Amino acid sequence: MASTEDKAASKESPSSWKDSIYNPRTGELLGRTAGSWALILLFYLVFYCFLAGMFALTMWVMLLTLDDYVPKYRDRIPSPGLAIRPNSLDISFNRSDPQKYSQYVRNLESFLQSECAPTVLCFCGLGSEQTSEGEGLSQKACRFRRALLSFCSGLSDTNFGYHEGKPCVLLKMNRIIGLKPSGDPYINCTVKNPIQMHYFPKEGRFDKMYFPYYGKKAHENYVEPLVAVKLLFTKEDYNKELAVECKVNGSNLLNNDDRDKFLGRITFRIKVVE
Repeated sequence: MASTEDKAASKESPSSWKDSIYNPRTGELLGRTAGSWALILLFYLVFYCFLAGMFALTMWVMLLTLDDYVPKYRDRIPSPGLAIRPNSLDISFNRSDPQKYSQYVRNLESFLQSECAPTVLCFCGLGSEQTSEGEGLSQKACRFRRALLSFCSGLSDTNFGYHEGKPCVLLKMNRIIGLKPSGDPYINCTVKNPIQMHYFPKEGRFDKMYFPYYGKKAHENYVEPLVAVKLLFTKEDYNKELAVECKVNGSNLLNNDDRDKFLGRITFRIKVVE
């Protein structure tokens, strides 16, 4: 039989539990008075404001070391990669069906319209390196004339050769700030089952007047030089998937790094159905 003291303790336990949350006699909430809670909140407010201030100060100091026009570190990508238009590494179409190749034609046309925007006229074969007076300011961009691409310009042949089974592809080097390739860089493409190809501009060369590139902010209207490759398929080549590898040769640009298959080269597959 429970003692009188045990009964009294059991009656007091709900009250003591409630007092641990809020004690009306002392005015304590969770064991602390209002003044104690105010001091704790004030401490954390000052502490987190201090942390935020330190973070803002650190970011401000770091931003002071950066240049708005040139990245601080540029040693990770010594050579540019190659990109292809139409924007696909697997090109397949029926030359007799315009709906099958219209997407490639539209892609090429829209790309050329954006690339061949009005810029200044430069002299072929000469680098467009500008004086130190222009550093940090907007740089002039050399004009790329669409007509240089000849039969792959879309001017004389709006279908870029796709309707006759002799498609054009456009190649360009990715932008790298300050890149000035030595030698005379040009594009050379190979196929396991050799087919005839035509390059535009002549010999598939990248003119040096488009180098160097000064960055997106300083060189706002910059356009990359393009090389067009016209693949002259014959009836024997139809209905076969051909792997085409294109490389940048004739300069100090890398094109044989096994760790990066797009560094200075690109491989794409193309199939023309009759």
